[in-house]
Amino acid sequence: MPTLQRAIPCVLMRGGTSRGPFFAAGGLPGDPALRDAVLVAVMGTPAGRQIDGLGGGTTVTSKVAVVGPSDHPDADVDYLFAQVDPVWGTVDTKPTCGNMLVGVGPYAIEHGLVAAGDPSTSLVVRNVNTGSFIDVVCCTPGGELTYEGDCAIDGVDGTAAPVELRFRGIEGSVTGSMLPTGCVSEPIVAGGVEAEATLIDVAMPMVMVRASEIRRSGHEAPEEFDSDPEFMATMEAIRRVAGERMGLGDVSRSVVPKFGLLSAARDGGTITSRYFTPTQCHPAHAVSGGICVAAAAAVPGTVAASLASPTGQGGDRGFAADGAPVDIVIEHPSGSLEVSLVTAPGADGLQVVSGGVTRTARKIMSGTVYVPEQVWSG
Repeated sequence: MPTLQRAIPCVLMRGGTSRGPFFAAGGLPGDPALRDAVLVAVMGTPAGRQIDGLGGGTTVTSKVAVVGPSDHPDADVDYLFAQVDPVWGTVDTKPTCGNMLVGVGPYAIEHGLVAAGDPSTSLVVRNVNTGSFIDVVCCTPGGELTYEGDCAIDGVDGTAAPVELRFRGIEGSVTGSMLPTGCVSEPIVAGGVEAEATLIDVAMPMVMVRASEIRRSGHEAPEEFDSDPEFMATMEAIRRVAGERMGLGDVSRSVVPKFGLLSAARDGGTITSRYFTPTQCHPAHAVSGGICVAAAAAVPGTVAASLASPTGQGGDRGFAADGAPVDIVIEHPSGSLEVSLVTAPGADGLQVVSGGVTRTARKIMSGTVYVPEQVWSG
């Protein structure tokens, strides 16, 4: 008897420096457990190389976006992000992904969820994972979406049309608090080292550590970290302790909190970051993680603030500019990421109002992906 497969429409897109399939909200099973089993099959996990699916064998190419109309009065569309780990075979929907989010606006316009304007289209995306809202502006000259343009982002070859993103309501994205332990920095003893760490949750829960405290420069290439089992074990040990302290429980099979290894900038930026996904070092930098690093640089007493250059972009106005955006430039393995950060006085001294970035997206293919029938039967 032939093995049957179910066909599901999807669009494969690059969003920022990530890539993955985009699905209509109604195109996947409503039951979360079955939905996750389908996504594992779609991506070809867990098989490392993901040769039997759409995944690319890395965490940045094993991501999924689910997009649909929003019933929230303040949003046009809903966006659910799923990280499908290529090694663990897990599906994590606790965090968001700012890079995949770049493709949500173009997808929504092309699928009639938002009417195109001229010369641009503005929409509000609600991130279902975190409950935050993102203002998105796409290029639609003559009322037609375009991917062509002269905007270049580090980590992606060539140029494309810019997509503007501004993230709002991002404090405590998962934990409910910007500083879930109440400390701007605190010691963590794990993995054979003692390091000062900042545990912070702005757009993405992260634990940040100075590279020098783990005997690294912080300017190493991603493959140097990925091929260093001693470092990866130390990083993971610190991350697990941080997860417990942040109220996230056992994070041994969760992608949050993410790990940021920080050092001083070398090329005129504000700070250098190596961002872990967490089983691999990101070849560039996550958008949500970039906003978190930028926010940490704005909070006095954090590990990031101690390393941030006062002469970097935005340094002449200070990091805690009341109501005025400050450009914080994060140097990463492929270049840099610029975050436009808006802060204001808050109950705890500082409130992060919003974080903005400019990225690009490209539609790669549109069609159907086939999932074995046995996935539905368990």
